[in-house]
Amino acid sequence: MCGIAGVVGSWDDALLERLGASLRHRGPDGGGAVTDGEVALVARRLAIIDLEDGDQPMTSPSGRSTIVFNGEIFNAPELRARLEAAGRVFATDHSDTEVVLALWEERGESALRELNGMFAFALLDRERRELVLVRDRLGIKPLYYAERPFAFASELKALLHVPGVSRELDGESLFHYLSLRFVPGERSIFRDVRRLPPGHLLRVDLETGARRTERWWKLEFRRDETAAERLREELAAAVRRWTLSDVPIAVSLSGGLDSGAVTALLAAGGASVRTYSVGFGDGDDELPLAQELARRWGTDHHELVVSPDELLDHLLQMVWALDEPYGGGLPSWFVYRFMAEDVKVGLTGTGGDELFGNYRRFVPFERARLRRLRGADVRRYHFEPSYYFGDDEKRALGVDGADTAAFLQSVYDESGSESTRDSVLYLDASTQLPDEFLHVTDRFSMAWSLEARTPFLDHELVELVASIPPEQRTDADDPKRLLRAAVSDLLTPAYLEAPKRGFVFPLDRWLQNELRPLGQRLLDPERLRAQGILRPDHDYLSLDAERLWPLLMFQLWHLLYVEEALTAPPTFSWRDFAVAA
Repeated sequence: MCGIAGVVGSWDDALLERLGASLRHRGPDGGGAVTDGEVALVARRLAIIDLEDGDQPMTSPSGRSTIVFNGEIFNAPELRARLEAAGRVFATDHSDTEVVLALWEERGESALRELNGMFAFALLDRERRELVLVRDRLGIKPLYYAERPFAFASELKALLHVPGVSRELDGESLFHYLSLRFVPGERSIFRDVRRLPPGHLLRVDLETGARRTERWWKLEFRRDETAAERLREELAAAVRRWTLSDVPIAVSLSGGLDSGAVTALLAAGGASVRTYSVGFGDGDDELPLAQELARRWGTDHHELVVSPDELLDHLLQMVWALDEPYGGGLPSWFVYRFMAEDVKVGLTGTGGDELFGNYRRFVPFERARLRRLRGADVRRYHFEPSYYFGDDEKRALGVDGADTAAFLQSVYDESGSESTRDSVLYLDASTQLPDEFLHVTDRFSMAWSLEARTPFLDHELVELVASIPPEQRTDADDPKRLLRAAVSDLLTPAYLEAPKRGFVFPLDRWLQNELRPLGQRLLDPERLRAQGILRPDHDYLSLDAERLWPLLMFQLWHLLYVEEALTAPPTFSWRDFAVAA
């Protein structure tokens, strides 16, 4: 796992040093830079595979290509063996990065379909005179870029070191954020910065400067009546693949079915498993469930209890780590911090919810279709009941943009399936999964130099699940019925029956008590008037907690990234700001 960056055009050594330093938390084990004319590539490395030979940037033995690579390729051993049998000679012992270089030189972009893993990389192809940026199928690994000057990086905050990249807000992204609590799609919160979408590549012609984005993968729904029978087998294979490592690995074990299945499948396959669980001292967390499963499989189990108020002590550090405003849950920060004390790699159950019904989110859509109300699906049966500020409400607060409901509807309609369950899965896999859950997973894990892996998002497993007829894949009364049946013999009865609890923030208490002074300062009418974003005459502090929290988190983000214009983590706390004169 790594942090990568690069610039095309004007740069100097000081800029390359700043880019590398800003990404050091993603790769504390080493770093370097390669320059070639107008192109500079920068990498920081977290050594997981081929510890001795995998340094980056990496140039192919022929000298044709240089790559900076973030991620892991879990079928790299098989691909390497095939290439070696065909006569390819490798310089490293077993680096997966060199496998990507070799495949690209032989097959170009068609090689991407052979890669099983999570990745974002930039490859300088000297023969074609182009720089190519690539992001994995489901957006597990991030990649941002700025167009003028052209620069890219694993994290948005790194690009703020590049001269000419401004901190001007993107109004449409803010508009969507206020409804979704995360920034969706290709646009970022800054007008000058874009995200490369999942399953896409971006070509930069170094002769003409022309740029072209291409889609190389899309989730498709092909019916296979026998696919459900292979779910257990394919899930077990994915979990095995995603344990490829030269360093110890662990599992983040909650009380949920997904992480429980990952743990049990690893242990059932003969692996020695370390498990890590975090509770929040409220007497209603998932620690007892995790303890029971850990005892059943004899894992090396570790627990940490954190009070909700401890989370507040880390609030500004989390806001900084996230790159963009985020108004959702934050407890995984502690899970990854805890795991990183012992290991470099942690497996999670992320993605299992989205693949199997996502808490029945498809049900209102199906009811709407039964009533022949298809034209308003997203607005009436997904957007308005599920999220916080509707489009008209946001405009009343002084923020304008293209309708968020229309944006979600356009993604929903891309699925190409007549099935409501397929279309909702496609919507979730295209928006909330990459732009919220994977975004938080990546930033919070890498803040502690931990590689988080998501075996439920192995593309072979995802494609199998998408081929299962939707009425078999999920159920309106029990969305994970199929998954539950596939792993039922591996889990305890409590795991199979317990509802998902997670961690519920004491938002009402915080916002009425501990965070009240912060809210008063951040949402003070005079401050808002000077800021020029939200209407200053609105009584924001009277909003319910679920609506006030995203506003507060945006204001904290704005404080760090725009008003203070930080280029390094804050050295002050939210309490310092709240009480400052």
